[in-house]
Amino acid sequence: MKDRNFLDTVMEFELQLESLQQQYNDIKKYVAHMVEEHQAIQTENLHLRRRLEELLSNDNNTSNVSSNKEKVSLLDIGEGYDNLARLYQEGFHVCHVHFGSSRKGEDCLFCLSFLNKQNG
Repeated sequence: MKDRNFLDTVMEFELQLESLQQQYNDIKKYVAHMVEEHQAIQTENLHLRRRLEELLSNDNNTSNVSSNKEKVSLLDIGEGYDNLARLYQEGFHVCHVHFGSSRKGEDCLFCLSFLNKQNG
């Protein structure tokens, strides 16, 4: 009888190990996917920065230096707000309370208040 309990315990432990191994493999696949996505986003970001620098250098050639500085500062303010608004529309919090976490389809009064302050 004691041997049977021990054998049952070992078999149960083996099943738990297999389950953990499957969970571990799933996590490894998820992390690999996230790393690939992160690399793609970094590459896209680099290309966008280069394009922005190209556009700004073209503006610099066609206008004087002081008006170009004003354009860049206005671009920076508007661009930041646009990025936050885009993140909110994509389903992420932009408020200080839950920044970066998923909204799960629900509107957040903190985020909306923050976006309205930035807009106004």
